[in-house]
Amino acid sequence: MNDHEVRGNRRRTLIKGAGAAAALAGIGAPAIVRGQTKPIRIAMPTILSGRVATLGLSSRNAVTMEVERINAAGGLAGRPIEMVVRDSKGQPQEAARVARELVNSEGCEILLDAEASSGAFAVHEVARDLGVLCIHTNSETSALTADPKLHSPMVFRCARQGIHDSIVGGAYAAQVAREKKLTNWMTCSPDYAYGRDTTAEFLQYLKHFHKDVEITGEVWPKLFQPDYSEVITRLIQGKPQAIYSCLWGGDLSSFIDQGNIYAMFKDRQFFAVNMADYTVLTKVKNVPENLHSGTRYLRSFPNTAANNAWGDAYFKRFGEFPTNWSWQNASAMEFLAQAAAKAQSSDPKKLAEALAGLTIDSPFGQNGKLTLRESDHTLVDYAAGWGVLTNKEPYMSKPVPGDWKQIAELEAEWKKSRGFA
Repeated sequence: MNDHEVRGNRRRTLIKGAGAAAALAGIGAPAIVRGQTKPIRIAMPTILSGRVATLGLSSRNAVTMEVERINAAGGLAGRPIEMVVRDSKGQPQEAARVARELVNSEGCEILLDAEASSGAFAVHEVARDLGVLCIHTNSETSALTADPKLHSPMVFRCARQGIHDSIVGGAYAAQVAREKKLTNWMTCSPDYAYGRDTTAEFLQYLKHFHKDVEITGEVWPKLFQPDYSEVITRLIQGKPQAIYSCLWGGDLSSFIDQGNIYAMFKDRQFFAVNMADYTVLTKVKNVPENLHSGTRYLRSFPNTAANNAWGDAYFKRFGEFPTNWSWQNASAMEFLAQAAAKAQSSDPKKLAEALAGLTIDSPFGQNGKLTLRESDHTLVDYAAGWGVLTNKEPYMSKPVPGDWKQIAELEAEWKKSRGFA
């Protein structure tokens, strides 16, 4: 290369650099700081393949939207976010391996654990072992943050929690049971920690609010089970007046479609905590009558301009409505952004200190705000309710919101009874 070519290349490089700096400055961040600041890499192990791939895909979609917004506003204390997303295939051992590799080998400073409960406990132990900042965004098993033996100052949960939904659901179901004289109940939930724990918690509060309820049978299909014929047969033979289930995602839609074939829902009430979520509602061929659900994510609950706008923006971007996992992951990113602003730092330890007890404005809060509770690092004050579902928008016309004062009081008693407090 001659001197003339060298000078030309240098000139083109300078022009490109100046153009990039101007573009960055145009979106509200100082060009010099951006140009000299190393990106902060955030690891995101999640499920991107298989029957419940929608868990990871809708989580990743929401994070993509939020990272673009946060980076346009300057990143985390001036550092642009770079997400590193990996598929765990729904296998806990793979989730743990991926999480450890992303931190140790790929320079990730934060773990955004978008696993189901089956994988979240594995990722949790990796986070505790490595001392890395971790936010669980999908797991709802109560013990994950309620059990003090599992506590870490660097680990948080930005997801709804089974005990909270069970208190709200138990109060709602007890009211329906009294009105319709439903005393004979059965359950059908997935056979792993979340299914077992959440079902037990729901039944505890159903009986707390209505002592005449009797549980006459329980069935425990395997996670990702393809055929529910035997399960449905056992439920029909049990002749319950009401059925509770915390099946979710593709498992729940398959169960309902197969149950409709056998007329399982005819003349009985069905309480499915995870039904009011677009990922299930849009896949079930026919929503049965007498189907009650907890509010997972609906753009109409809370029915606010902010929530409507967020749901519409997601739909415009991805051609489908967000899920419960979407809003939880979006909230986690906003918590990180607000923590960085509070701490004036992107250092993970300082972020963790800022996250504990942090309250943010949010379209997903029952009253417009979300809090990561300082005592156990778990999410509270999110929109939680139950209601009867229909086949079309808004899907739940009269949701009954939960009472967060009641939730907190009963949760405290539950923690004490379990030796968690």
